[in-house]
Amino acid sequence: MKLQVTQANLSKALGTVARVANSRNPLAILSNVLLKTEKNRLSISATNLDIGITHLVGSKVEKEGSITVPARLMQDFVSSLPDSVLNLELTDNKLHITTDQYESSINGILADDFPVMPAIKEGVTWKIPAAEFKKALSQVVFAASADDARPVLNGVYFNSVGSQAVAAATDSYRLAENKIGKSGKAVNFLVPASAAQDLLRIIADNDKEVIVTHDDQQVLFTVGDVSLVARLIEGNYPDYRKLIPSKFSTVAKLARADLINIAKVSSLFARESAGSITIKADKNTGVSINAIASQLGENTAKAEAKITGGGEITLNSRYLIEALSAFSSEDIDFCFNGKLEPIILRSSGEPNYLHLIMPLRS
Repeated sequence: MKLQVTQANLSKALGTVARVANSRNPLAILSNVLLKTEKNRLSISATNLDIGITHLVGSKVEKEGSITVPARLMQDFVSSLPDSVLNLELTDNKLHITTDQYESSINGILADDFPVMPAIKEGVTWKIPAAEFKKALSQVVFAASADDARPVLNGVYFNSVGSQAVAAATDSYRLAENKIGKSGKAVNFLVPASAAQDLLRIIADNDKEVIVTHDDQQVLFTVGDVSLVARLIEGNYPDYRKLIPSKFSTVAKLARADLINIAKVSSLFARESAGSITIKADKNTGVSINAIASQLGENTAKAEAKITGGGEITLNSRYLIEALSAFSSEDIDFCFNGKLEPIILRSSGEPNYLHLIMPLRS
């Protein structure tokens, strides 16, 4: 293998893929990245057997070849080099990297031993604008569970209603759902939240579209010159739509920034009670949030709101703040039916997105 590639392009590609390489895995080669020439491009890949990422960069290839090298060393070394053209040459399983000022060699492992994720041969493919997909995914992925006791909740559930693709995530205490565009075909698969987070890091502001291909075992996301393949989580996702109320006895319409501010202030007094805050909606006084800390004191914060109905409910302050922060619209609707049913956050400016939070016993 012999080629030339710019330091900027190689450093960017290594930054994209190297995070997947796992130095703690008993298989030493999984802490490596695979460098492989493909016509006039260099393919850089890494995998942990559950997720694989490949980034293609333009290069001037003189001789075809492939090798795997330690991901951490390769990434740190290339990122430390000045912006220049790098010469890469492979001899006797050693990758020689030279510039005008530097000359280094990195010991590699044969590429034949590098595990390759199986190809998706008969999958379903659909496309979605990259900016739309990135925003929708970022608004749901944080609601996925981090508890391994129920693996099915550790992912983002992609499904469809008619031709509409929908992404959802829940940890059983909160739920986020976003309609993400037209799939044109039936969608039903569960992506690990870790893969979804990696995908969010991959999608750049200038990317035009995301191509999604999936079968019963894997999903492939292609974004420009980068592709991410992940093994799907097995199991049946709960029928979460049964939890979403269709009507509400109380609806408070107010500025999202106002609700975030009074929730944050109240959360300071809610640390003693595991983040418990009581939210009251009253036609005369608007929305108020009360939090009590027996050792510290008590706080009540208010915000103006247009209210239909009235009542109060107790929530986890962190869940409320994180949910409000996921919206981008100026206004928010805070909707609920009494103390024991979940609340729904929604906005007329983002009609495809909703967030549900289960109440705490007050």
